Amino acid sequence: MIFIKFKNNIVYTCFCTDVIHEGHLNLINEAKNYGEVIVGVLCDSEMVKYNRFPLKTTDERVELVKNIPNVSKVIIQDNIMYDDVVKDLHPDYIIHGDNWSDDAMVAIRQNIIDLLDEFGGELIEIPYTFNENVLKIDSQMREKLAMPELRRARLKKLLNLVPIVKTIEVHSGLTGLIAEKTIVADDNHIDQFEAMWISSLCDSTEKGKPDIELVDMTSRFRTINDIMEVTTKPIIFDGDTGGIAEHFVYTVRSLERMGVSAVIIEDKIGLKKNSLFGTEVKQTQDDIEHFCEKIRAGKNAQLSEDFMIIARIESLILEQGMDDALKRAFAFCDAGADGIMIHSRRNEPDEILEFCDKFRQKDTETPIVVVPSSFNTVTEDELIKHGVNIVIYANQLLRAAFPAMQNAAKSILKHHRAHEIDEELLSIKDIITLIDEL
Repeated sequence: MIFIKFKNNIVYTCFCTDVIHEGHLNLINEAKNYGEVIVGVLCDSEMVKYNRFPLKTTDERVELVKNIPNVSKVIIQDNIMYDDVVKDLHPDYIIHGDNWSDDAMVAIRQNIIDLLDEFGGELIEIPYTFNENVLKIDSQMREKLAMPELRRARLKKLLNLVPIVKTIEVHSGLTGLIAEKTIVADDNHIDQFEAMWISSLCDSTEKGKPDIELVDMTSRFRTINDIMEVTTKPIIFDGDTGGIAEHFVYTVRSLERMGVSAVIIEDKIGLKKNSLFGTEVKQTQDDIEHFCEKIRAGKNAQLSEDFMIIARIESLILEQGMDDALKRAFAFCDAGADGIMIHSRRNEPDEILEFCDKFRQKDTETPIVVVPSSFNTVTEDELIKHGVNIVIYANQLLRAAFPAMQNAAKSILKHHRAHEIDEELLSIKDIITLIDEL
């Protein structure tokens, strides 16, 4: 095919990558046949919604693209959808690989087509470059993202990139893959979870044991390892009470070495009972100074600046009042806590939001973590308005799995065969597509 290159034609494409490989070069070589090539570099905050976490900063990725021959200009694309780019540049052509493989990519493609229909222009789709070298580079990028020192630092970076870090509970390699790969997309929006929560409740329940710190750290570390082997997203670890300070320092060192980003410990002592029981069971809140000593011991033990120790306050759960919760929060921050988690078992978020507002009047920087299990009508946008930085969906995957599995078991017992339940089950083929092969 002979292309007629018009001098004033604008050809646009967008890159979300840390490494330039032959696939990108093939795309640029094709684009230059149509006119002046402008390349957008997707900004970091949009990268984490749509793609992997970037290993290089936006500025570093801009410099990377500037060095490609035949690129006349590089801009930063601030949104995964192309509305602003098309309105500003009015490109004659947008060029993209034909790898529209999932819902997110399909939504982006439709966005481009709709905009070009409105403003004029054409979408050019070229065959995506799949070969051994490209696949090797993609695999290496995933492996780098999973490296402990890179994963550990990612939570702090996310706090500066996104309005709220969406975190979901995982308790196995398979649930880790669900957290890693689940993306939702519609006409204007693409989103995914940014982090994973390893809950002592879910870890214990998965093993059929009560949530009383019965599962030892060696076993819980195996759960972390299973998840880390197949994922790249940062992990927040539920450290229960943290145990005695002398033991907590070893937990901190172990988690840090594994690549965990943060541990959350709660200000209770004695036999651990789940917080949602509140005052229905005997629970003892730790003395403020004693808990501060534990925080200081953990902070003194850690070796990197990346790791975070987050203090969980049980005052509202135990009906000790707002003043007690705030007093503890400020004391724990002074002791070195990198974040504050405030919890409630009420069905409405009012007292949580009140705490956040009052805490933010004095402290505008320390991250606030909430777990909207009982007060689950609150939206992420509402939480952001009240200064929340991390939201943890702490047990939903486990709770979703249990009734589904129980229903399947009952159906097989009732019908003495598996046929009746089959239409409610995901095929094994669909499940194993989640699993990457090296």
